Amino acid sequence: MNHGDHQKLFFWLLLAPFALWLILLIFIPHLDMLSIALRERVAPREYAFSLANFQAFFTEPLYWRTFLRTALMSILATALTLLIAFPVAWYIAKILRGRSKSLLFLLCLIPFWVSELVRTYGWMILLRETGVVSRVLQWSGLVDGPVEMLYNDAAILLGLVYNALLFMVVPLVTALDSLSDELVEASYDLGGNSLSTLRFVVIPHAMPGIVSGCIIVFMLTLGNYLTPTLLGGKDSLWFTGQIYTQFITRFNWELGSAFGVLLLILSSVIVWLGLRLSGQTLSGTLAR
Repeated sequence: MNHGDHQKLFFWLLLAPFALWLILLIFIPHLDMLSIALRERVAPREYAFSLANFQAFFTEPLYWRTFLRTALMSILATALTLLIAFPVAWYIAKILRGRSKSLLFLLCLIPFWVSELVRTYGWMILLRETGVVSRVLQWSGLVDGPVEMLYNDAAILLGLVYNALLFMVVPLVTALDSLSDELVEASYDLGGNSLSTLRFVVIPHAMPGIVSGCIIVFMLTLGNYLTPTLLGGKDSLWFTGQIYTQFITRFNWELGSAFGVLLLILSSVIVWLGLRLSGQTLSGTLAR
């Protein structure tokens, strides 16, 4: 066996665990879920091919309205996360130096040393009627009595943005860290101001990081179940809650699988549209 054959064998050995993980935990479960979604129970243990589960989604307003609400809320949460994370990433990547840079990045990581459940319960303690925020508002005289800040869309967005912030900061820091300071200075030397430099120099250079961060955050928020349920209450109307209800509460695996397939299609379409609008490609974004 020559050197080239050794390299090919080494490559396939390295690829094998990832390929097995992809096939066994991604492709096969999704194909099985699709097969379950395309069947209808005709007897206790007999099934027939049917599109009834997908038809039920489009004929029941609660399902497709929850579907659209989840998509719009996820897009809004992604946009808010980007607006908050970009100045933080710029400060870490271009302003700070040395140990201060590492320290601030570590401070961004600290909340993620605990689980999402603990972080979400922390927000529940802060926002509840007897929580810290309500007491501060009463002490300052802005409100007359306790204020319940949970179980609404604002609380859900707050929790989603907070839990996804790090996944936007990291790719942005990576992208902005490679931006040459001389390039920014040249923009100012040629008559540009802060807004034009941001628009024509910084954002185009950081676009791969922006796109990859938005994809990650959008997928996380769209498929999130814990945060909308805890901060939004049982009536939060999040689509993953509908999937949970079909699988766990009603034991309707066929309809739950159909909802899961539709959620996968929705996320894929929105990611594709985002790549088209930004002029990026998935391979190029991942390569950066």
